[in-house]
Amino acid sequence: MSNWKPKRFWKEATVVVAEGGYTVELDGRAVKTPAKALLVVPTQAMAEAIAAEWQAQEKEVDPRTMPVTRSANAAIDKVTPQKAEVCQMLADYGGHDLLCYRAIGPEELVRRQVAGWDPVLDWAAEHLAAPLASGQGVVHVDQPAQSLAKLAAELDSLDEFGIAALHDLVTISGSLVLALSVRHRHLSAQEAWALSRIDEEFQVEQWGRDEEAEAAAAAKERAFLGAALILEMLSVSRSREN
Repeated sequence: MSNWKPKRFWKEATVVVAEGGYTVELDGRAVKTPAKALLVVPTQAMAEAIAAEWQAQEKEVDPRTMPVTRSANAAIDKVTPQKAEVCQMLADYGGHDLLCYRAIGPEELVRRQVAGWDPVLDWAAEHLAAPLASGQGVVHVDQPAQSLAKLAAELDSLDEFGIAALHDLVTISGSLVLALSVRHRHLSAQEAWALSRIDEEFQVEQWGRDEEAEAAAAAKERAFLGAALILEMLSVSRSREN
């Protein structure tokens, strides 16, 4: 049973208007989440992406090739019943954000972190009203309570689908600030990804590349960029519909 994979049984995956948004049907049969809830997403763009993923499946369904479907499933099955807890978990990243913990050396790495990360923290201070302190080494840096509250409010403003997408941006990068900079389109997803990798890329320059580590990084990059694309589907489509 552990090797069983669902087989493709449908000819056409289509987007259908549903109560609360849009759903996808496979030859007239509504797609459901792993928890058997009806898969309803808030925007047509997201539904069309999900339909395209189902249509692209061949003989067997491979969830690894269906990131938008997986994100919608997570939003409905996991975030919806415990949104407050998920938001709090993500908000906690603001208290130990990647951008706030700097290397003591070498000098070149310190310079790169300052050049790459300081402007993003400046943006957060100005546009999110959430100034954060930074320090060197691994000693905990206390952050202003008001700043953490502002970052938490950013999360509370999102629905379960936005939270599911932002979750991947935060957990993959280790930075709530970088994730929010992508959400607000201050940085492109590719720019934010590169900033999250300053330490790793510096180490590669010193010690060379490792195939296994490179493969893992590439998988994380795909997931990061995919999550950013889902946020874009949510925001752009909603602006058109409104």
